[in-house]
Amino acid sequence: MDFNFFMPVRIYSGKGAVKNNAEVFSAYGKNCGIVTGRSSALKSGALDDVLSVLSKSGINCIIYDKIEENPLIESCHSAGSLFRENKVDFIVGIGGGSPLDASKAIAIYAANENLSPKDIYLRKYDNSPLPVLLIGTTAGTGSEVTGVSVLTDGATGRKKSISGADCYAKAVFADSSYTQSMPYEVTISTALDALSHAVEGCLSAKYADMPQLFADKAIPMLWDCLKWLDKNKTLPDEKMRESLYYGSLYAGMVLNQCGTLFPHPLGYVLTENYKIPHGKACTAFMGELISVGYSYAREKTERIMELAGTNEDEFCSVISRLTALPEITMTDEEISKYCSRWDESAPGNFINTPNGFSKADAERIFRKRFGV
Repeated sequence: MDFNFFMPVRIYSGKGAVKNNAEVFSAYGKNCGIVTGRSSALKSGALDDVLSVLSKSGINCIIYDKIEENPLIESCHSAGSLFRENKVDFIVGIGGGSPLDASKAIAIYAANENLSPKDIYLRKYDNSPLPVLLIGTTAGTGSEVTGVSVLTDGATGRKKSISGADCYAKAVFADSSYTQSMPYEVTISTALDALSHAVEGCLSAKYADMPQLFADKAIPMLWDCLKWLDKNKTLPDEKMRESLYYGSLYAGMVLNQCGTLFPHPLGYVLTENYKIPHGKACTAFMGELISVGYSYAREKTERIMELAGTNEDEFCSVISRLTALPEITMTDEEISKYCSRWDESAPGNFINTPNGFSKADAERIFRKRFGV
């Protein structure tokens, strides 16, 4: 039995989690930096709730609302400089995976004046990050509960993650009502992302007893919602929003212990070069992953289908319809260029895939799926 588990995040959950736990904000100081994207924090009502709590608690705040989808290290560095200049004590990240991931990086930059944007990938600095509090407005990445931050280098356009104990939030306010403003396509893409985390984690070489508990919760919750969305093609009700949100957190806990497999780095290529939303970019390769699973981790794969109450054909068909990629074509030269990022060494996503995965495997899949 393997009981290794580490997740030092305090979670305050339920409707009204922000307003019902105002004292948590006060515990971290009198000056707050708020990190958001362009609109979701405001549309969801989460920003207004936070501002109300901060005002009543006598906490000053400054807002950085320029975080883009797939956050740039350059934007995070700018936000960190702004917060440092304004002597911010702690950071509140509000939004989907991009603002939440960005908040973790901004906390590092804010505490370390001499870091250049790219230095964050070196994972060496003198001062501990500022405390981070997170509030999710989408049901997908599970960033609230992971020690992972996925960032994009503006110079190369490539996504790359950082991870470690310094990337955990101190507290999370988990209120699914903030996800009700998500449009249909965002709802689908984020739910697909969450399911990817749970499924990839289940098939990972790192899978063990503790993440299995969370996968057992996540997969049926997320699959039932995705199957309903595929059939009804309309927005879910409040109860289903709750299932999607907490399912994404359970899946995030699986991700946190097991990491992801080859669909994630291959999906980065689709996001970077073809603007495919992250969740759909990952499930674009779900069929190939399930095939690998049946070949080299059959018992684990059958367990996934058992949890979902489905079979391989239905599972892959529903995921394919919801992913619904536009027409994408890649030349051999483009595929070689995309896969050059794995010239030096295979990432952990490849190594932890059943029977392993290589650059040659990636090239083969890209040619089969998108080659001209």
